[in-house]
Parts: sequence; structure tokens; C-alpha cells
Amino acid sequence: MRDLKTILIVVILALPPVLGARLHSQMPQRESIVWAPVPSTPNKWIAPNKPHTKLVDLLAAHRSQASWREPIVRDTLLTADYVQMAAGEKTPRQFQPDNPIWWVVQGGGIHFTIEGQEPFVATKGFLVQVPYRNVYQLEAVGAAPALIFEVKVADSPTMYPVDQKPVPVPGMDFVKVRISGKANYSDTVRPSVDFNGAIAAGRRVAGPFVSDPRAFANVIRGMPQEDNPRDKGHFHEVSAEFWFVLEGTINYKIADLPIFDAVQGDVVFVPKQTWHRAHHGGTGYSTRLAMNGYPQLLHNFQLTEELQSGNERKEPPRR
Repeated sequence: MRDLKTILIVVILALPPVLGARLHSQMPQRESIVWAPVPSTPNKWIAPNKPHTKLVDLLAAHRSQASWREPIVRDTLLTADYVQMAAGEKTPRQFQPDNPIWWVVQGGGIHFTIEGQEPFVATKGFLVQVPYRNVYQLEAVGAAPALIFEVKVADSPTMYPVDQKPVPVPGMDFVKVRISGKANYSDTVRPSVDFNGAIAAGRRVAGPFVSDPRAFANVIRGMPQEDNPRDKGHFHEVSAEFWFVLEGTINYKIADLPIFDAVQGDVVFVPKQTWHRAHHGGTGYSTRLAMNGYPQLLHNFQLTEELQSGNERKEPPRR
């Protein structure tokens, strides 16, 4: 068993107003000082996971291919792939049994056919989700390939309607079964959001896009932030976290890694129980889609006095 060490931290049981709105839109409640376990030997990035996946490098590696799939995140809670579909390529009709699946369209056009919804074409900047047991199909339309970032819950197999031939899976057989029930769209679970046309254009506020008991994807937008060199950010006990940069530049500080910038289309990943902080960088608005396994994921922050310089620390009252 991996050795753990315990540190004293501020645990945000429900975040203060500013942090709450920025991270998970929770109602403000009091915060507590508690002991939190962290590994004595820091968690490592296990391939294909890595701190920073640069889109420019992916495109260069696959420049001779019309269709490709590149694993980006393989975690115990969520998985994510970058996928390029050649013009005219179409997926089978399929569905997820118990969890949502979602996409960020990075380039080209995707014709989405989703059970119970009017078909639509999503272009760069669109976020699209399909709740569990709703049949969906993707088709790359237009003259150019379509590039998407696909995220789903780990160990969620793909199922197919009876009139669709399943895609073979090594070591698995497909059998006919009876099922019932499915999740529905609502005012808070929408098929799609046009980030560029709605959020970036100021017609819709940022906030949660996917909020499921086993999956969370939150749009976080803002202007450049000043760094506090003493601020390590926060960490999560039970879930890794990763971000897709939707707009501009996001500045990252992760554990002992050098501080770095990620730009539009890049993906950044941090293991669970690892200090990290993401700041809006660059010169204008920037936006990231933050993804993890739980809508109410616990954020563990440093003690307030650790964030202050020596000059800012209050001296005890003199008698």
C-alpha cells in the first residue's frame, strides 16, 4: 500500500461566493480546518495521461491520416480521446448504458443525430452531450475532416439498438436483451451549447454543461489573474481533473512542475491528490472546460496564513 502523509488544510465544504461561482456554483457555507491525506510519494502521470497535451503536436503526429483516434485521458473515473473523422465518415447508431457522453468540436462539422432531438450540425466551439440510453450517431460533414474531443465515464461500454450491427470488441460477445428507461434532456441538461456564439458572445453565462452523479464538465471563463507565488491552488482526494482550453490562454501551476501556459485546443491533466491551480492568462478572456468525476467534488485549499507574505501576517496584539 502506498504510504500517505497527512497535512492540515482548509476544506471547502461549500465554497465562498466568489470561489463557488467560479468552480462549482455551490451555495456559500462555512469552511472547516481538517486533516487531509496525501501520498508520501506524489502521484505520477501514467500514460497516456500527461500534464500537457498540445494540439499542435497531435496534429503534426497525425498529419498524414484522414481518420485517427488518440487516447488523451485514461483515469479510473473518466476517459477522453481526440478523434478525427474523415469527411463523410459516420459512426454506428449507439448509446451509453448508464452515463452521459460528451464532445467538444475542435474543427470541421459534425452532423449529430440524437434520439428525440432535431438533427443539427455542430462546428468549432460546440459542446454536445447525450444522456444515458439515448441513441446517437455522428457524421463528419463538409469537405474537410472533423476533429472532436470525446469524453465518457470509464468502463462504460457502448451498446447498440437491435437494428444496428455492433462494432466487435475483443473478448466480448453481443447478446440480445430487453431494457427500459432513459435519461431526458431538460432546462439544465441541454443537447448542445455553441460556446463561440453564446458564451463568448456574451449571450449566455459560463457554468456547468454536464452535471451527472458520475461526471462533471464546467465552463470557466474570465480575465487574466495575478499569481500569488505562495498559492499552490488546491487538490482533490478522489478524482483526477483535466481541462480542455476553449479560448485564449490558461496558466497552470501543478505540484513541482514548471509553470506553463496551455492554449486553445490543448488538454491539461492532473492526478488526484496533487496540488494544482489554473489561472486565466494571456491578455483577454480565456476559458477552460474543467472535467472530473463528481459535481460536488471536494476542493482542499491551503491555510490562509500560508498564502500571506511575512509583511501581511498580523502580529499578536501588544499588551
